[in-house]
Amino acid sequence: MSSIAFIGLGNMGGPMAANLLKAGHSLTVFDLSQSAMQALAEQGAQCASTAEAAIDGAEVILSMLPAGKHVAGLYLGEAGLIAKAQKGTLILDCSTIDAETAREVGAAAEAAGLDMLDAPVSGGVKAAQAGTLAFMCGGSEAGFARAEKILAGMGKKIFHAGDHGAGQIAKMCNNMLLAVHMVGTAEALQLGLNNGLDASVLSEIMKNSSGDNWSLQNYNPVPGVMPATPASNDYQPGFMAQLMLKDLGLAMENSLKTQSAVPMGALARSLYASFAGKDGNAQRDFSAIIEMMQS
Repeated sequence: MSSIAFIGLGNMGGPMAANLLKAGHSLTVFDLSQSAMQALAEQGAQCASTAEAAIDGAEVILSMLPAGKHVAGLYLGEAGLIAKAQKGTLILDCSTIDAETAREVGAAAEAAGLDMLDAPVSGGVKAAQAGTLAFMCGGSEAGFARAEKILAGMGKKIFHAGDHGAGQIAKMCNNMLLAVHMVGTAEALQLGLNNGLDASVLSEIMKNSSGDNWSLQNYNPVPGVMPATPASNDYQPGFMAQLMLKDLGLAMENSLKTQSAVPMGALARSLYASFAGKDGNAQRDFSAIIEMMQS
């Protein structure tokens, strides 16, 4: 078992940290939210007053932060954790950020003699709670080999996508596709509803036909079809629409830099921008996009 410093205890980070405790690791946590730290303390974690204090004696540093600027601010510079970490420390950043920042921070860690992976996740809050996340990792083979046993405490599918930044690229591509097929699934189901079909019956037909996809199988956007989905819980996230919009923004920025044609991704981003811009929608689950097809 390892001594781990966990920084960032939000909707995803909190349950991920809890699963590391369940796996038997020693955990020191830091977050700006005292209540988030207290919840982990009640499960056996130690609380630190600063991020720097959290990494004292840690073999592994794991972070789950909102955006690239937060990751860069945490790790880079004379006061950053890369400069403060002891030699041999493994750093795992599970935030979803731009690939350029992931590469910059990864290169700085490598120059300091540290193994670092960008390791964004897929699966949402439900998978974070259940310990069934998918991890998409970018970094060295040696770093990945060290990371697998740590990540296995929080997820079931762990992939090595390539060098620094590759994990972020894989996550970006995955979530763009997720947005596209959620929009398509919502369109198709609402069309069926508008013609008097039962959404449950239509879902079963499509799940067993050529229209089958992950959204139909696991995340149906129609209330009542799947009892455990956000749609059946007043669209409580889950995965917030504003986070999907953020991820689609990363994809659009990258598509311009790489001159990649992403017309479906661009349309999905436009739809999510319109949806999330309405009062309250940004914090609702991304599957609530079906409401845009109901007018």
